[in-house]
Amino acid sequence: QVQLVESGGGLVQPGGSLRLSCAASGIQFSTFGMGWYRQAPGKQRELVASITDRGSTNYANSVKGRFTISRDNAKNAAYLQMNSLKPEDTAFYYCALFTNPITWGQGTQVTVSS
Repeated sequence: QVQLVESGGGLVQPGGSLRLSCAASGIQFSTFGMGWYRQAPGKQRELVASITDRGSTNYANSVKGRFTISRDNAKNAAYLQMNSLKPEDTAFYYCALFTNPITWGQGTQVTVSS
């Protein structure tokens, strides 16, 4: 059974940093692209960053220059390094593996507040 488990969320002050991790199991992780999504209360889920199986990346305009997505296929893991965090980055963050249908993790809360 395919499973994604996120970790690394928490409370951070504006301007701070967090690193989210996504651990995959039950699948050949390296053959799929994946992404990080977020959903704030009352808003639609949005794609924050994605990375192909070969490592090409894309970012939402709102996080470009602040967030970095990466993956370690040897560890079946992906990461989202978030720097210069803003209150508007507060959301529940999910990792997703681009299988058909998409495989979702359970999510982790990120709160940016002073």
